[in-house]
Amino acid sequence: MTGAIGLATLTASAGAVFAQAQPGTSPEKPFAGSRAKDTFSARSTDGTTLAGEAYGDPNGLEILFIHGLRQSRLSWEKQFADPSLAGLRLVSFDLRGHGDSDKPTSIGAYSDADRWVDDVAAVIAASKLRRPVLVGWSLGGFVVGAYLRKYGGTGIAGINLVDAVTKLSPDLLTEEAGTFARTATSHDLAERTLATAEFLAACFHRQPTAAQMQRMLVVNGMTERAVNEGFIRTQTADLEPVFRDFSGPILLTHGVYDRLVRVAMSERIKAIHANSQLSIYSESGHTPFVSVR
Repeated sequence: MTGAIGLATLTASAGAVFAQAQPGTSPEKPFAGSRAKDTFSARSTDGTTLAGEAYGDPNGLEILFIHGLRQSRLSWEKQFADPSLAGLRLVSFDLRGHGDSDKPTSIGAYSDADRWVDDVAAVIAASKLRRPVLVGWSLGGFVVGAYLRKYGGTGIAGINLVDAVTKLSPDLLTEEAGTFARTATSHDLAERTLATAEFLAACFHRQPTAAQMQRMLVVNGMTERAVNEGFIRTQTADLEPVFRDFSGPILLTHGVYDRLVRVAMSERIKAIHANSQLSIYSESGHTPFVSVR
């Protein structure tokens, strides 16, 4: 399926509404009636500065988008351009080591899960979010879980996990993902460069156009090498218990042709969280929120 992500939004009270974003809108301009883009920076507890942007009504319901490994806030352009999300406050940022955010070179800056979640807390504060829905794609799902582990879920209205990594287990990640864990951290520049291109291609069931792929390759190449090397060394391997204990609703979105994260990863969260919904995209891979034409 080439549609955008099935996105969770919540009412101001405890009730949940799941809104389906529509495909085919232009990512080059924000949705009709939205405010102009607001850019901001946030400073994390270790001094890392994070680049972010926000659209929409500051008083509207809030969604914070957290991208995946080697990606950036540009990953969410389809959602930011979607008119069905007009009236909401949409916020995204570049994770540490990615995009325009600071890029610490130490492995410890990425192996410690609390570094990632302190970044999220800093972004929530800097963008003045009150009680957002958290959308976490791939690595972003791991970051969401680590955030819940440290800060709890009382300030979070709901969660949308998109082909998310919630447990670092060989049974739930593919063999291809395991290969990239080695090649993408290689100190051999030629091997690492090839792995970057192959990793990006593996994210899609239907490949982007040459122009789209070129743009995404630039973003992937901006990622600090220590990000990959640090993340695979994290001691925080299993975040399923914190998702199980989260009191709010969880929407799980997964592409059936995902070559990196098995559908079973999402199915396990569905099985342990009573207030959850699983949405399977039958024609998508690791990026069900991207419309490829």
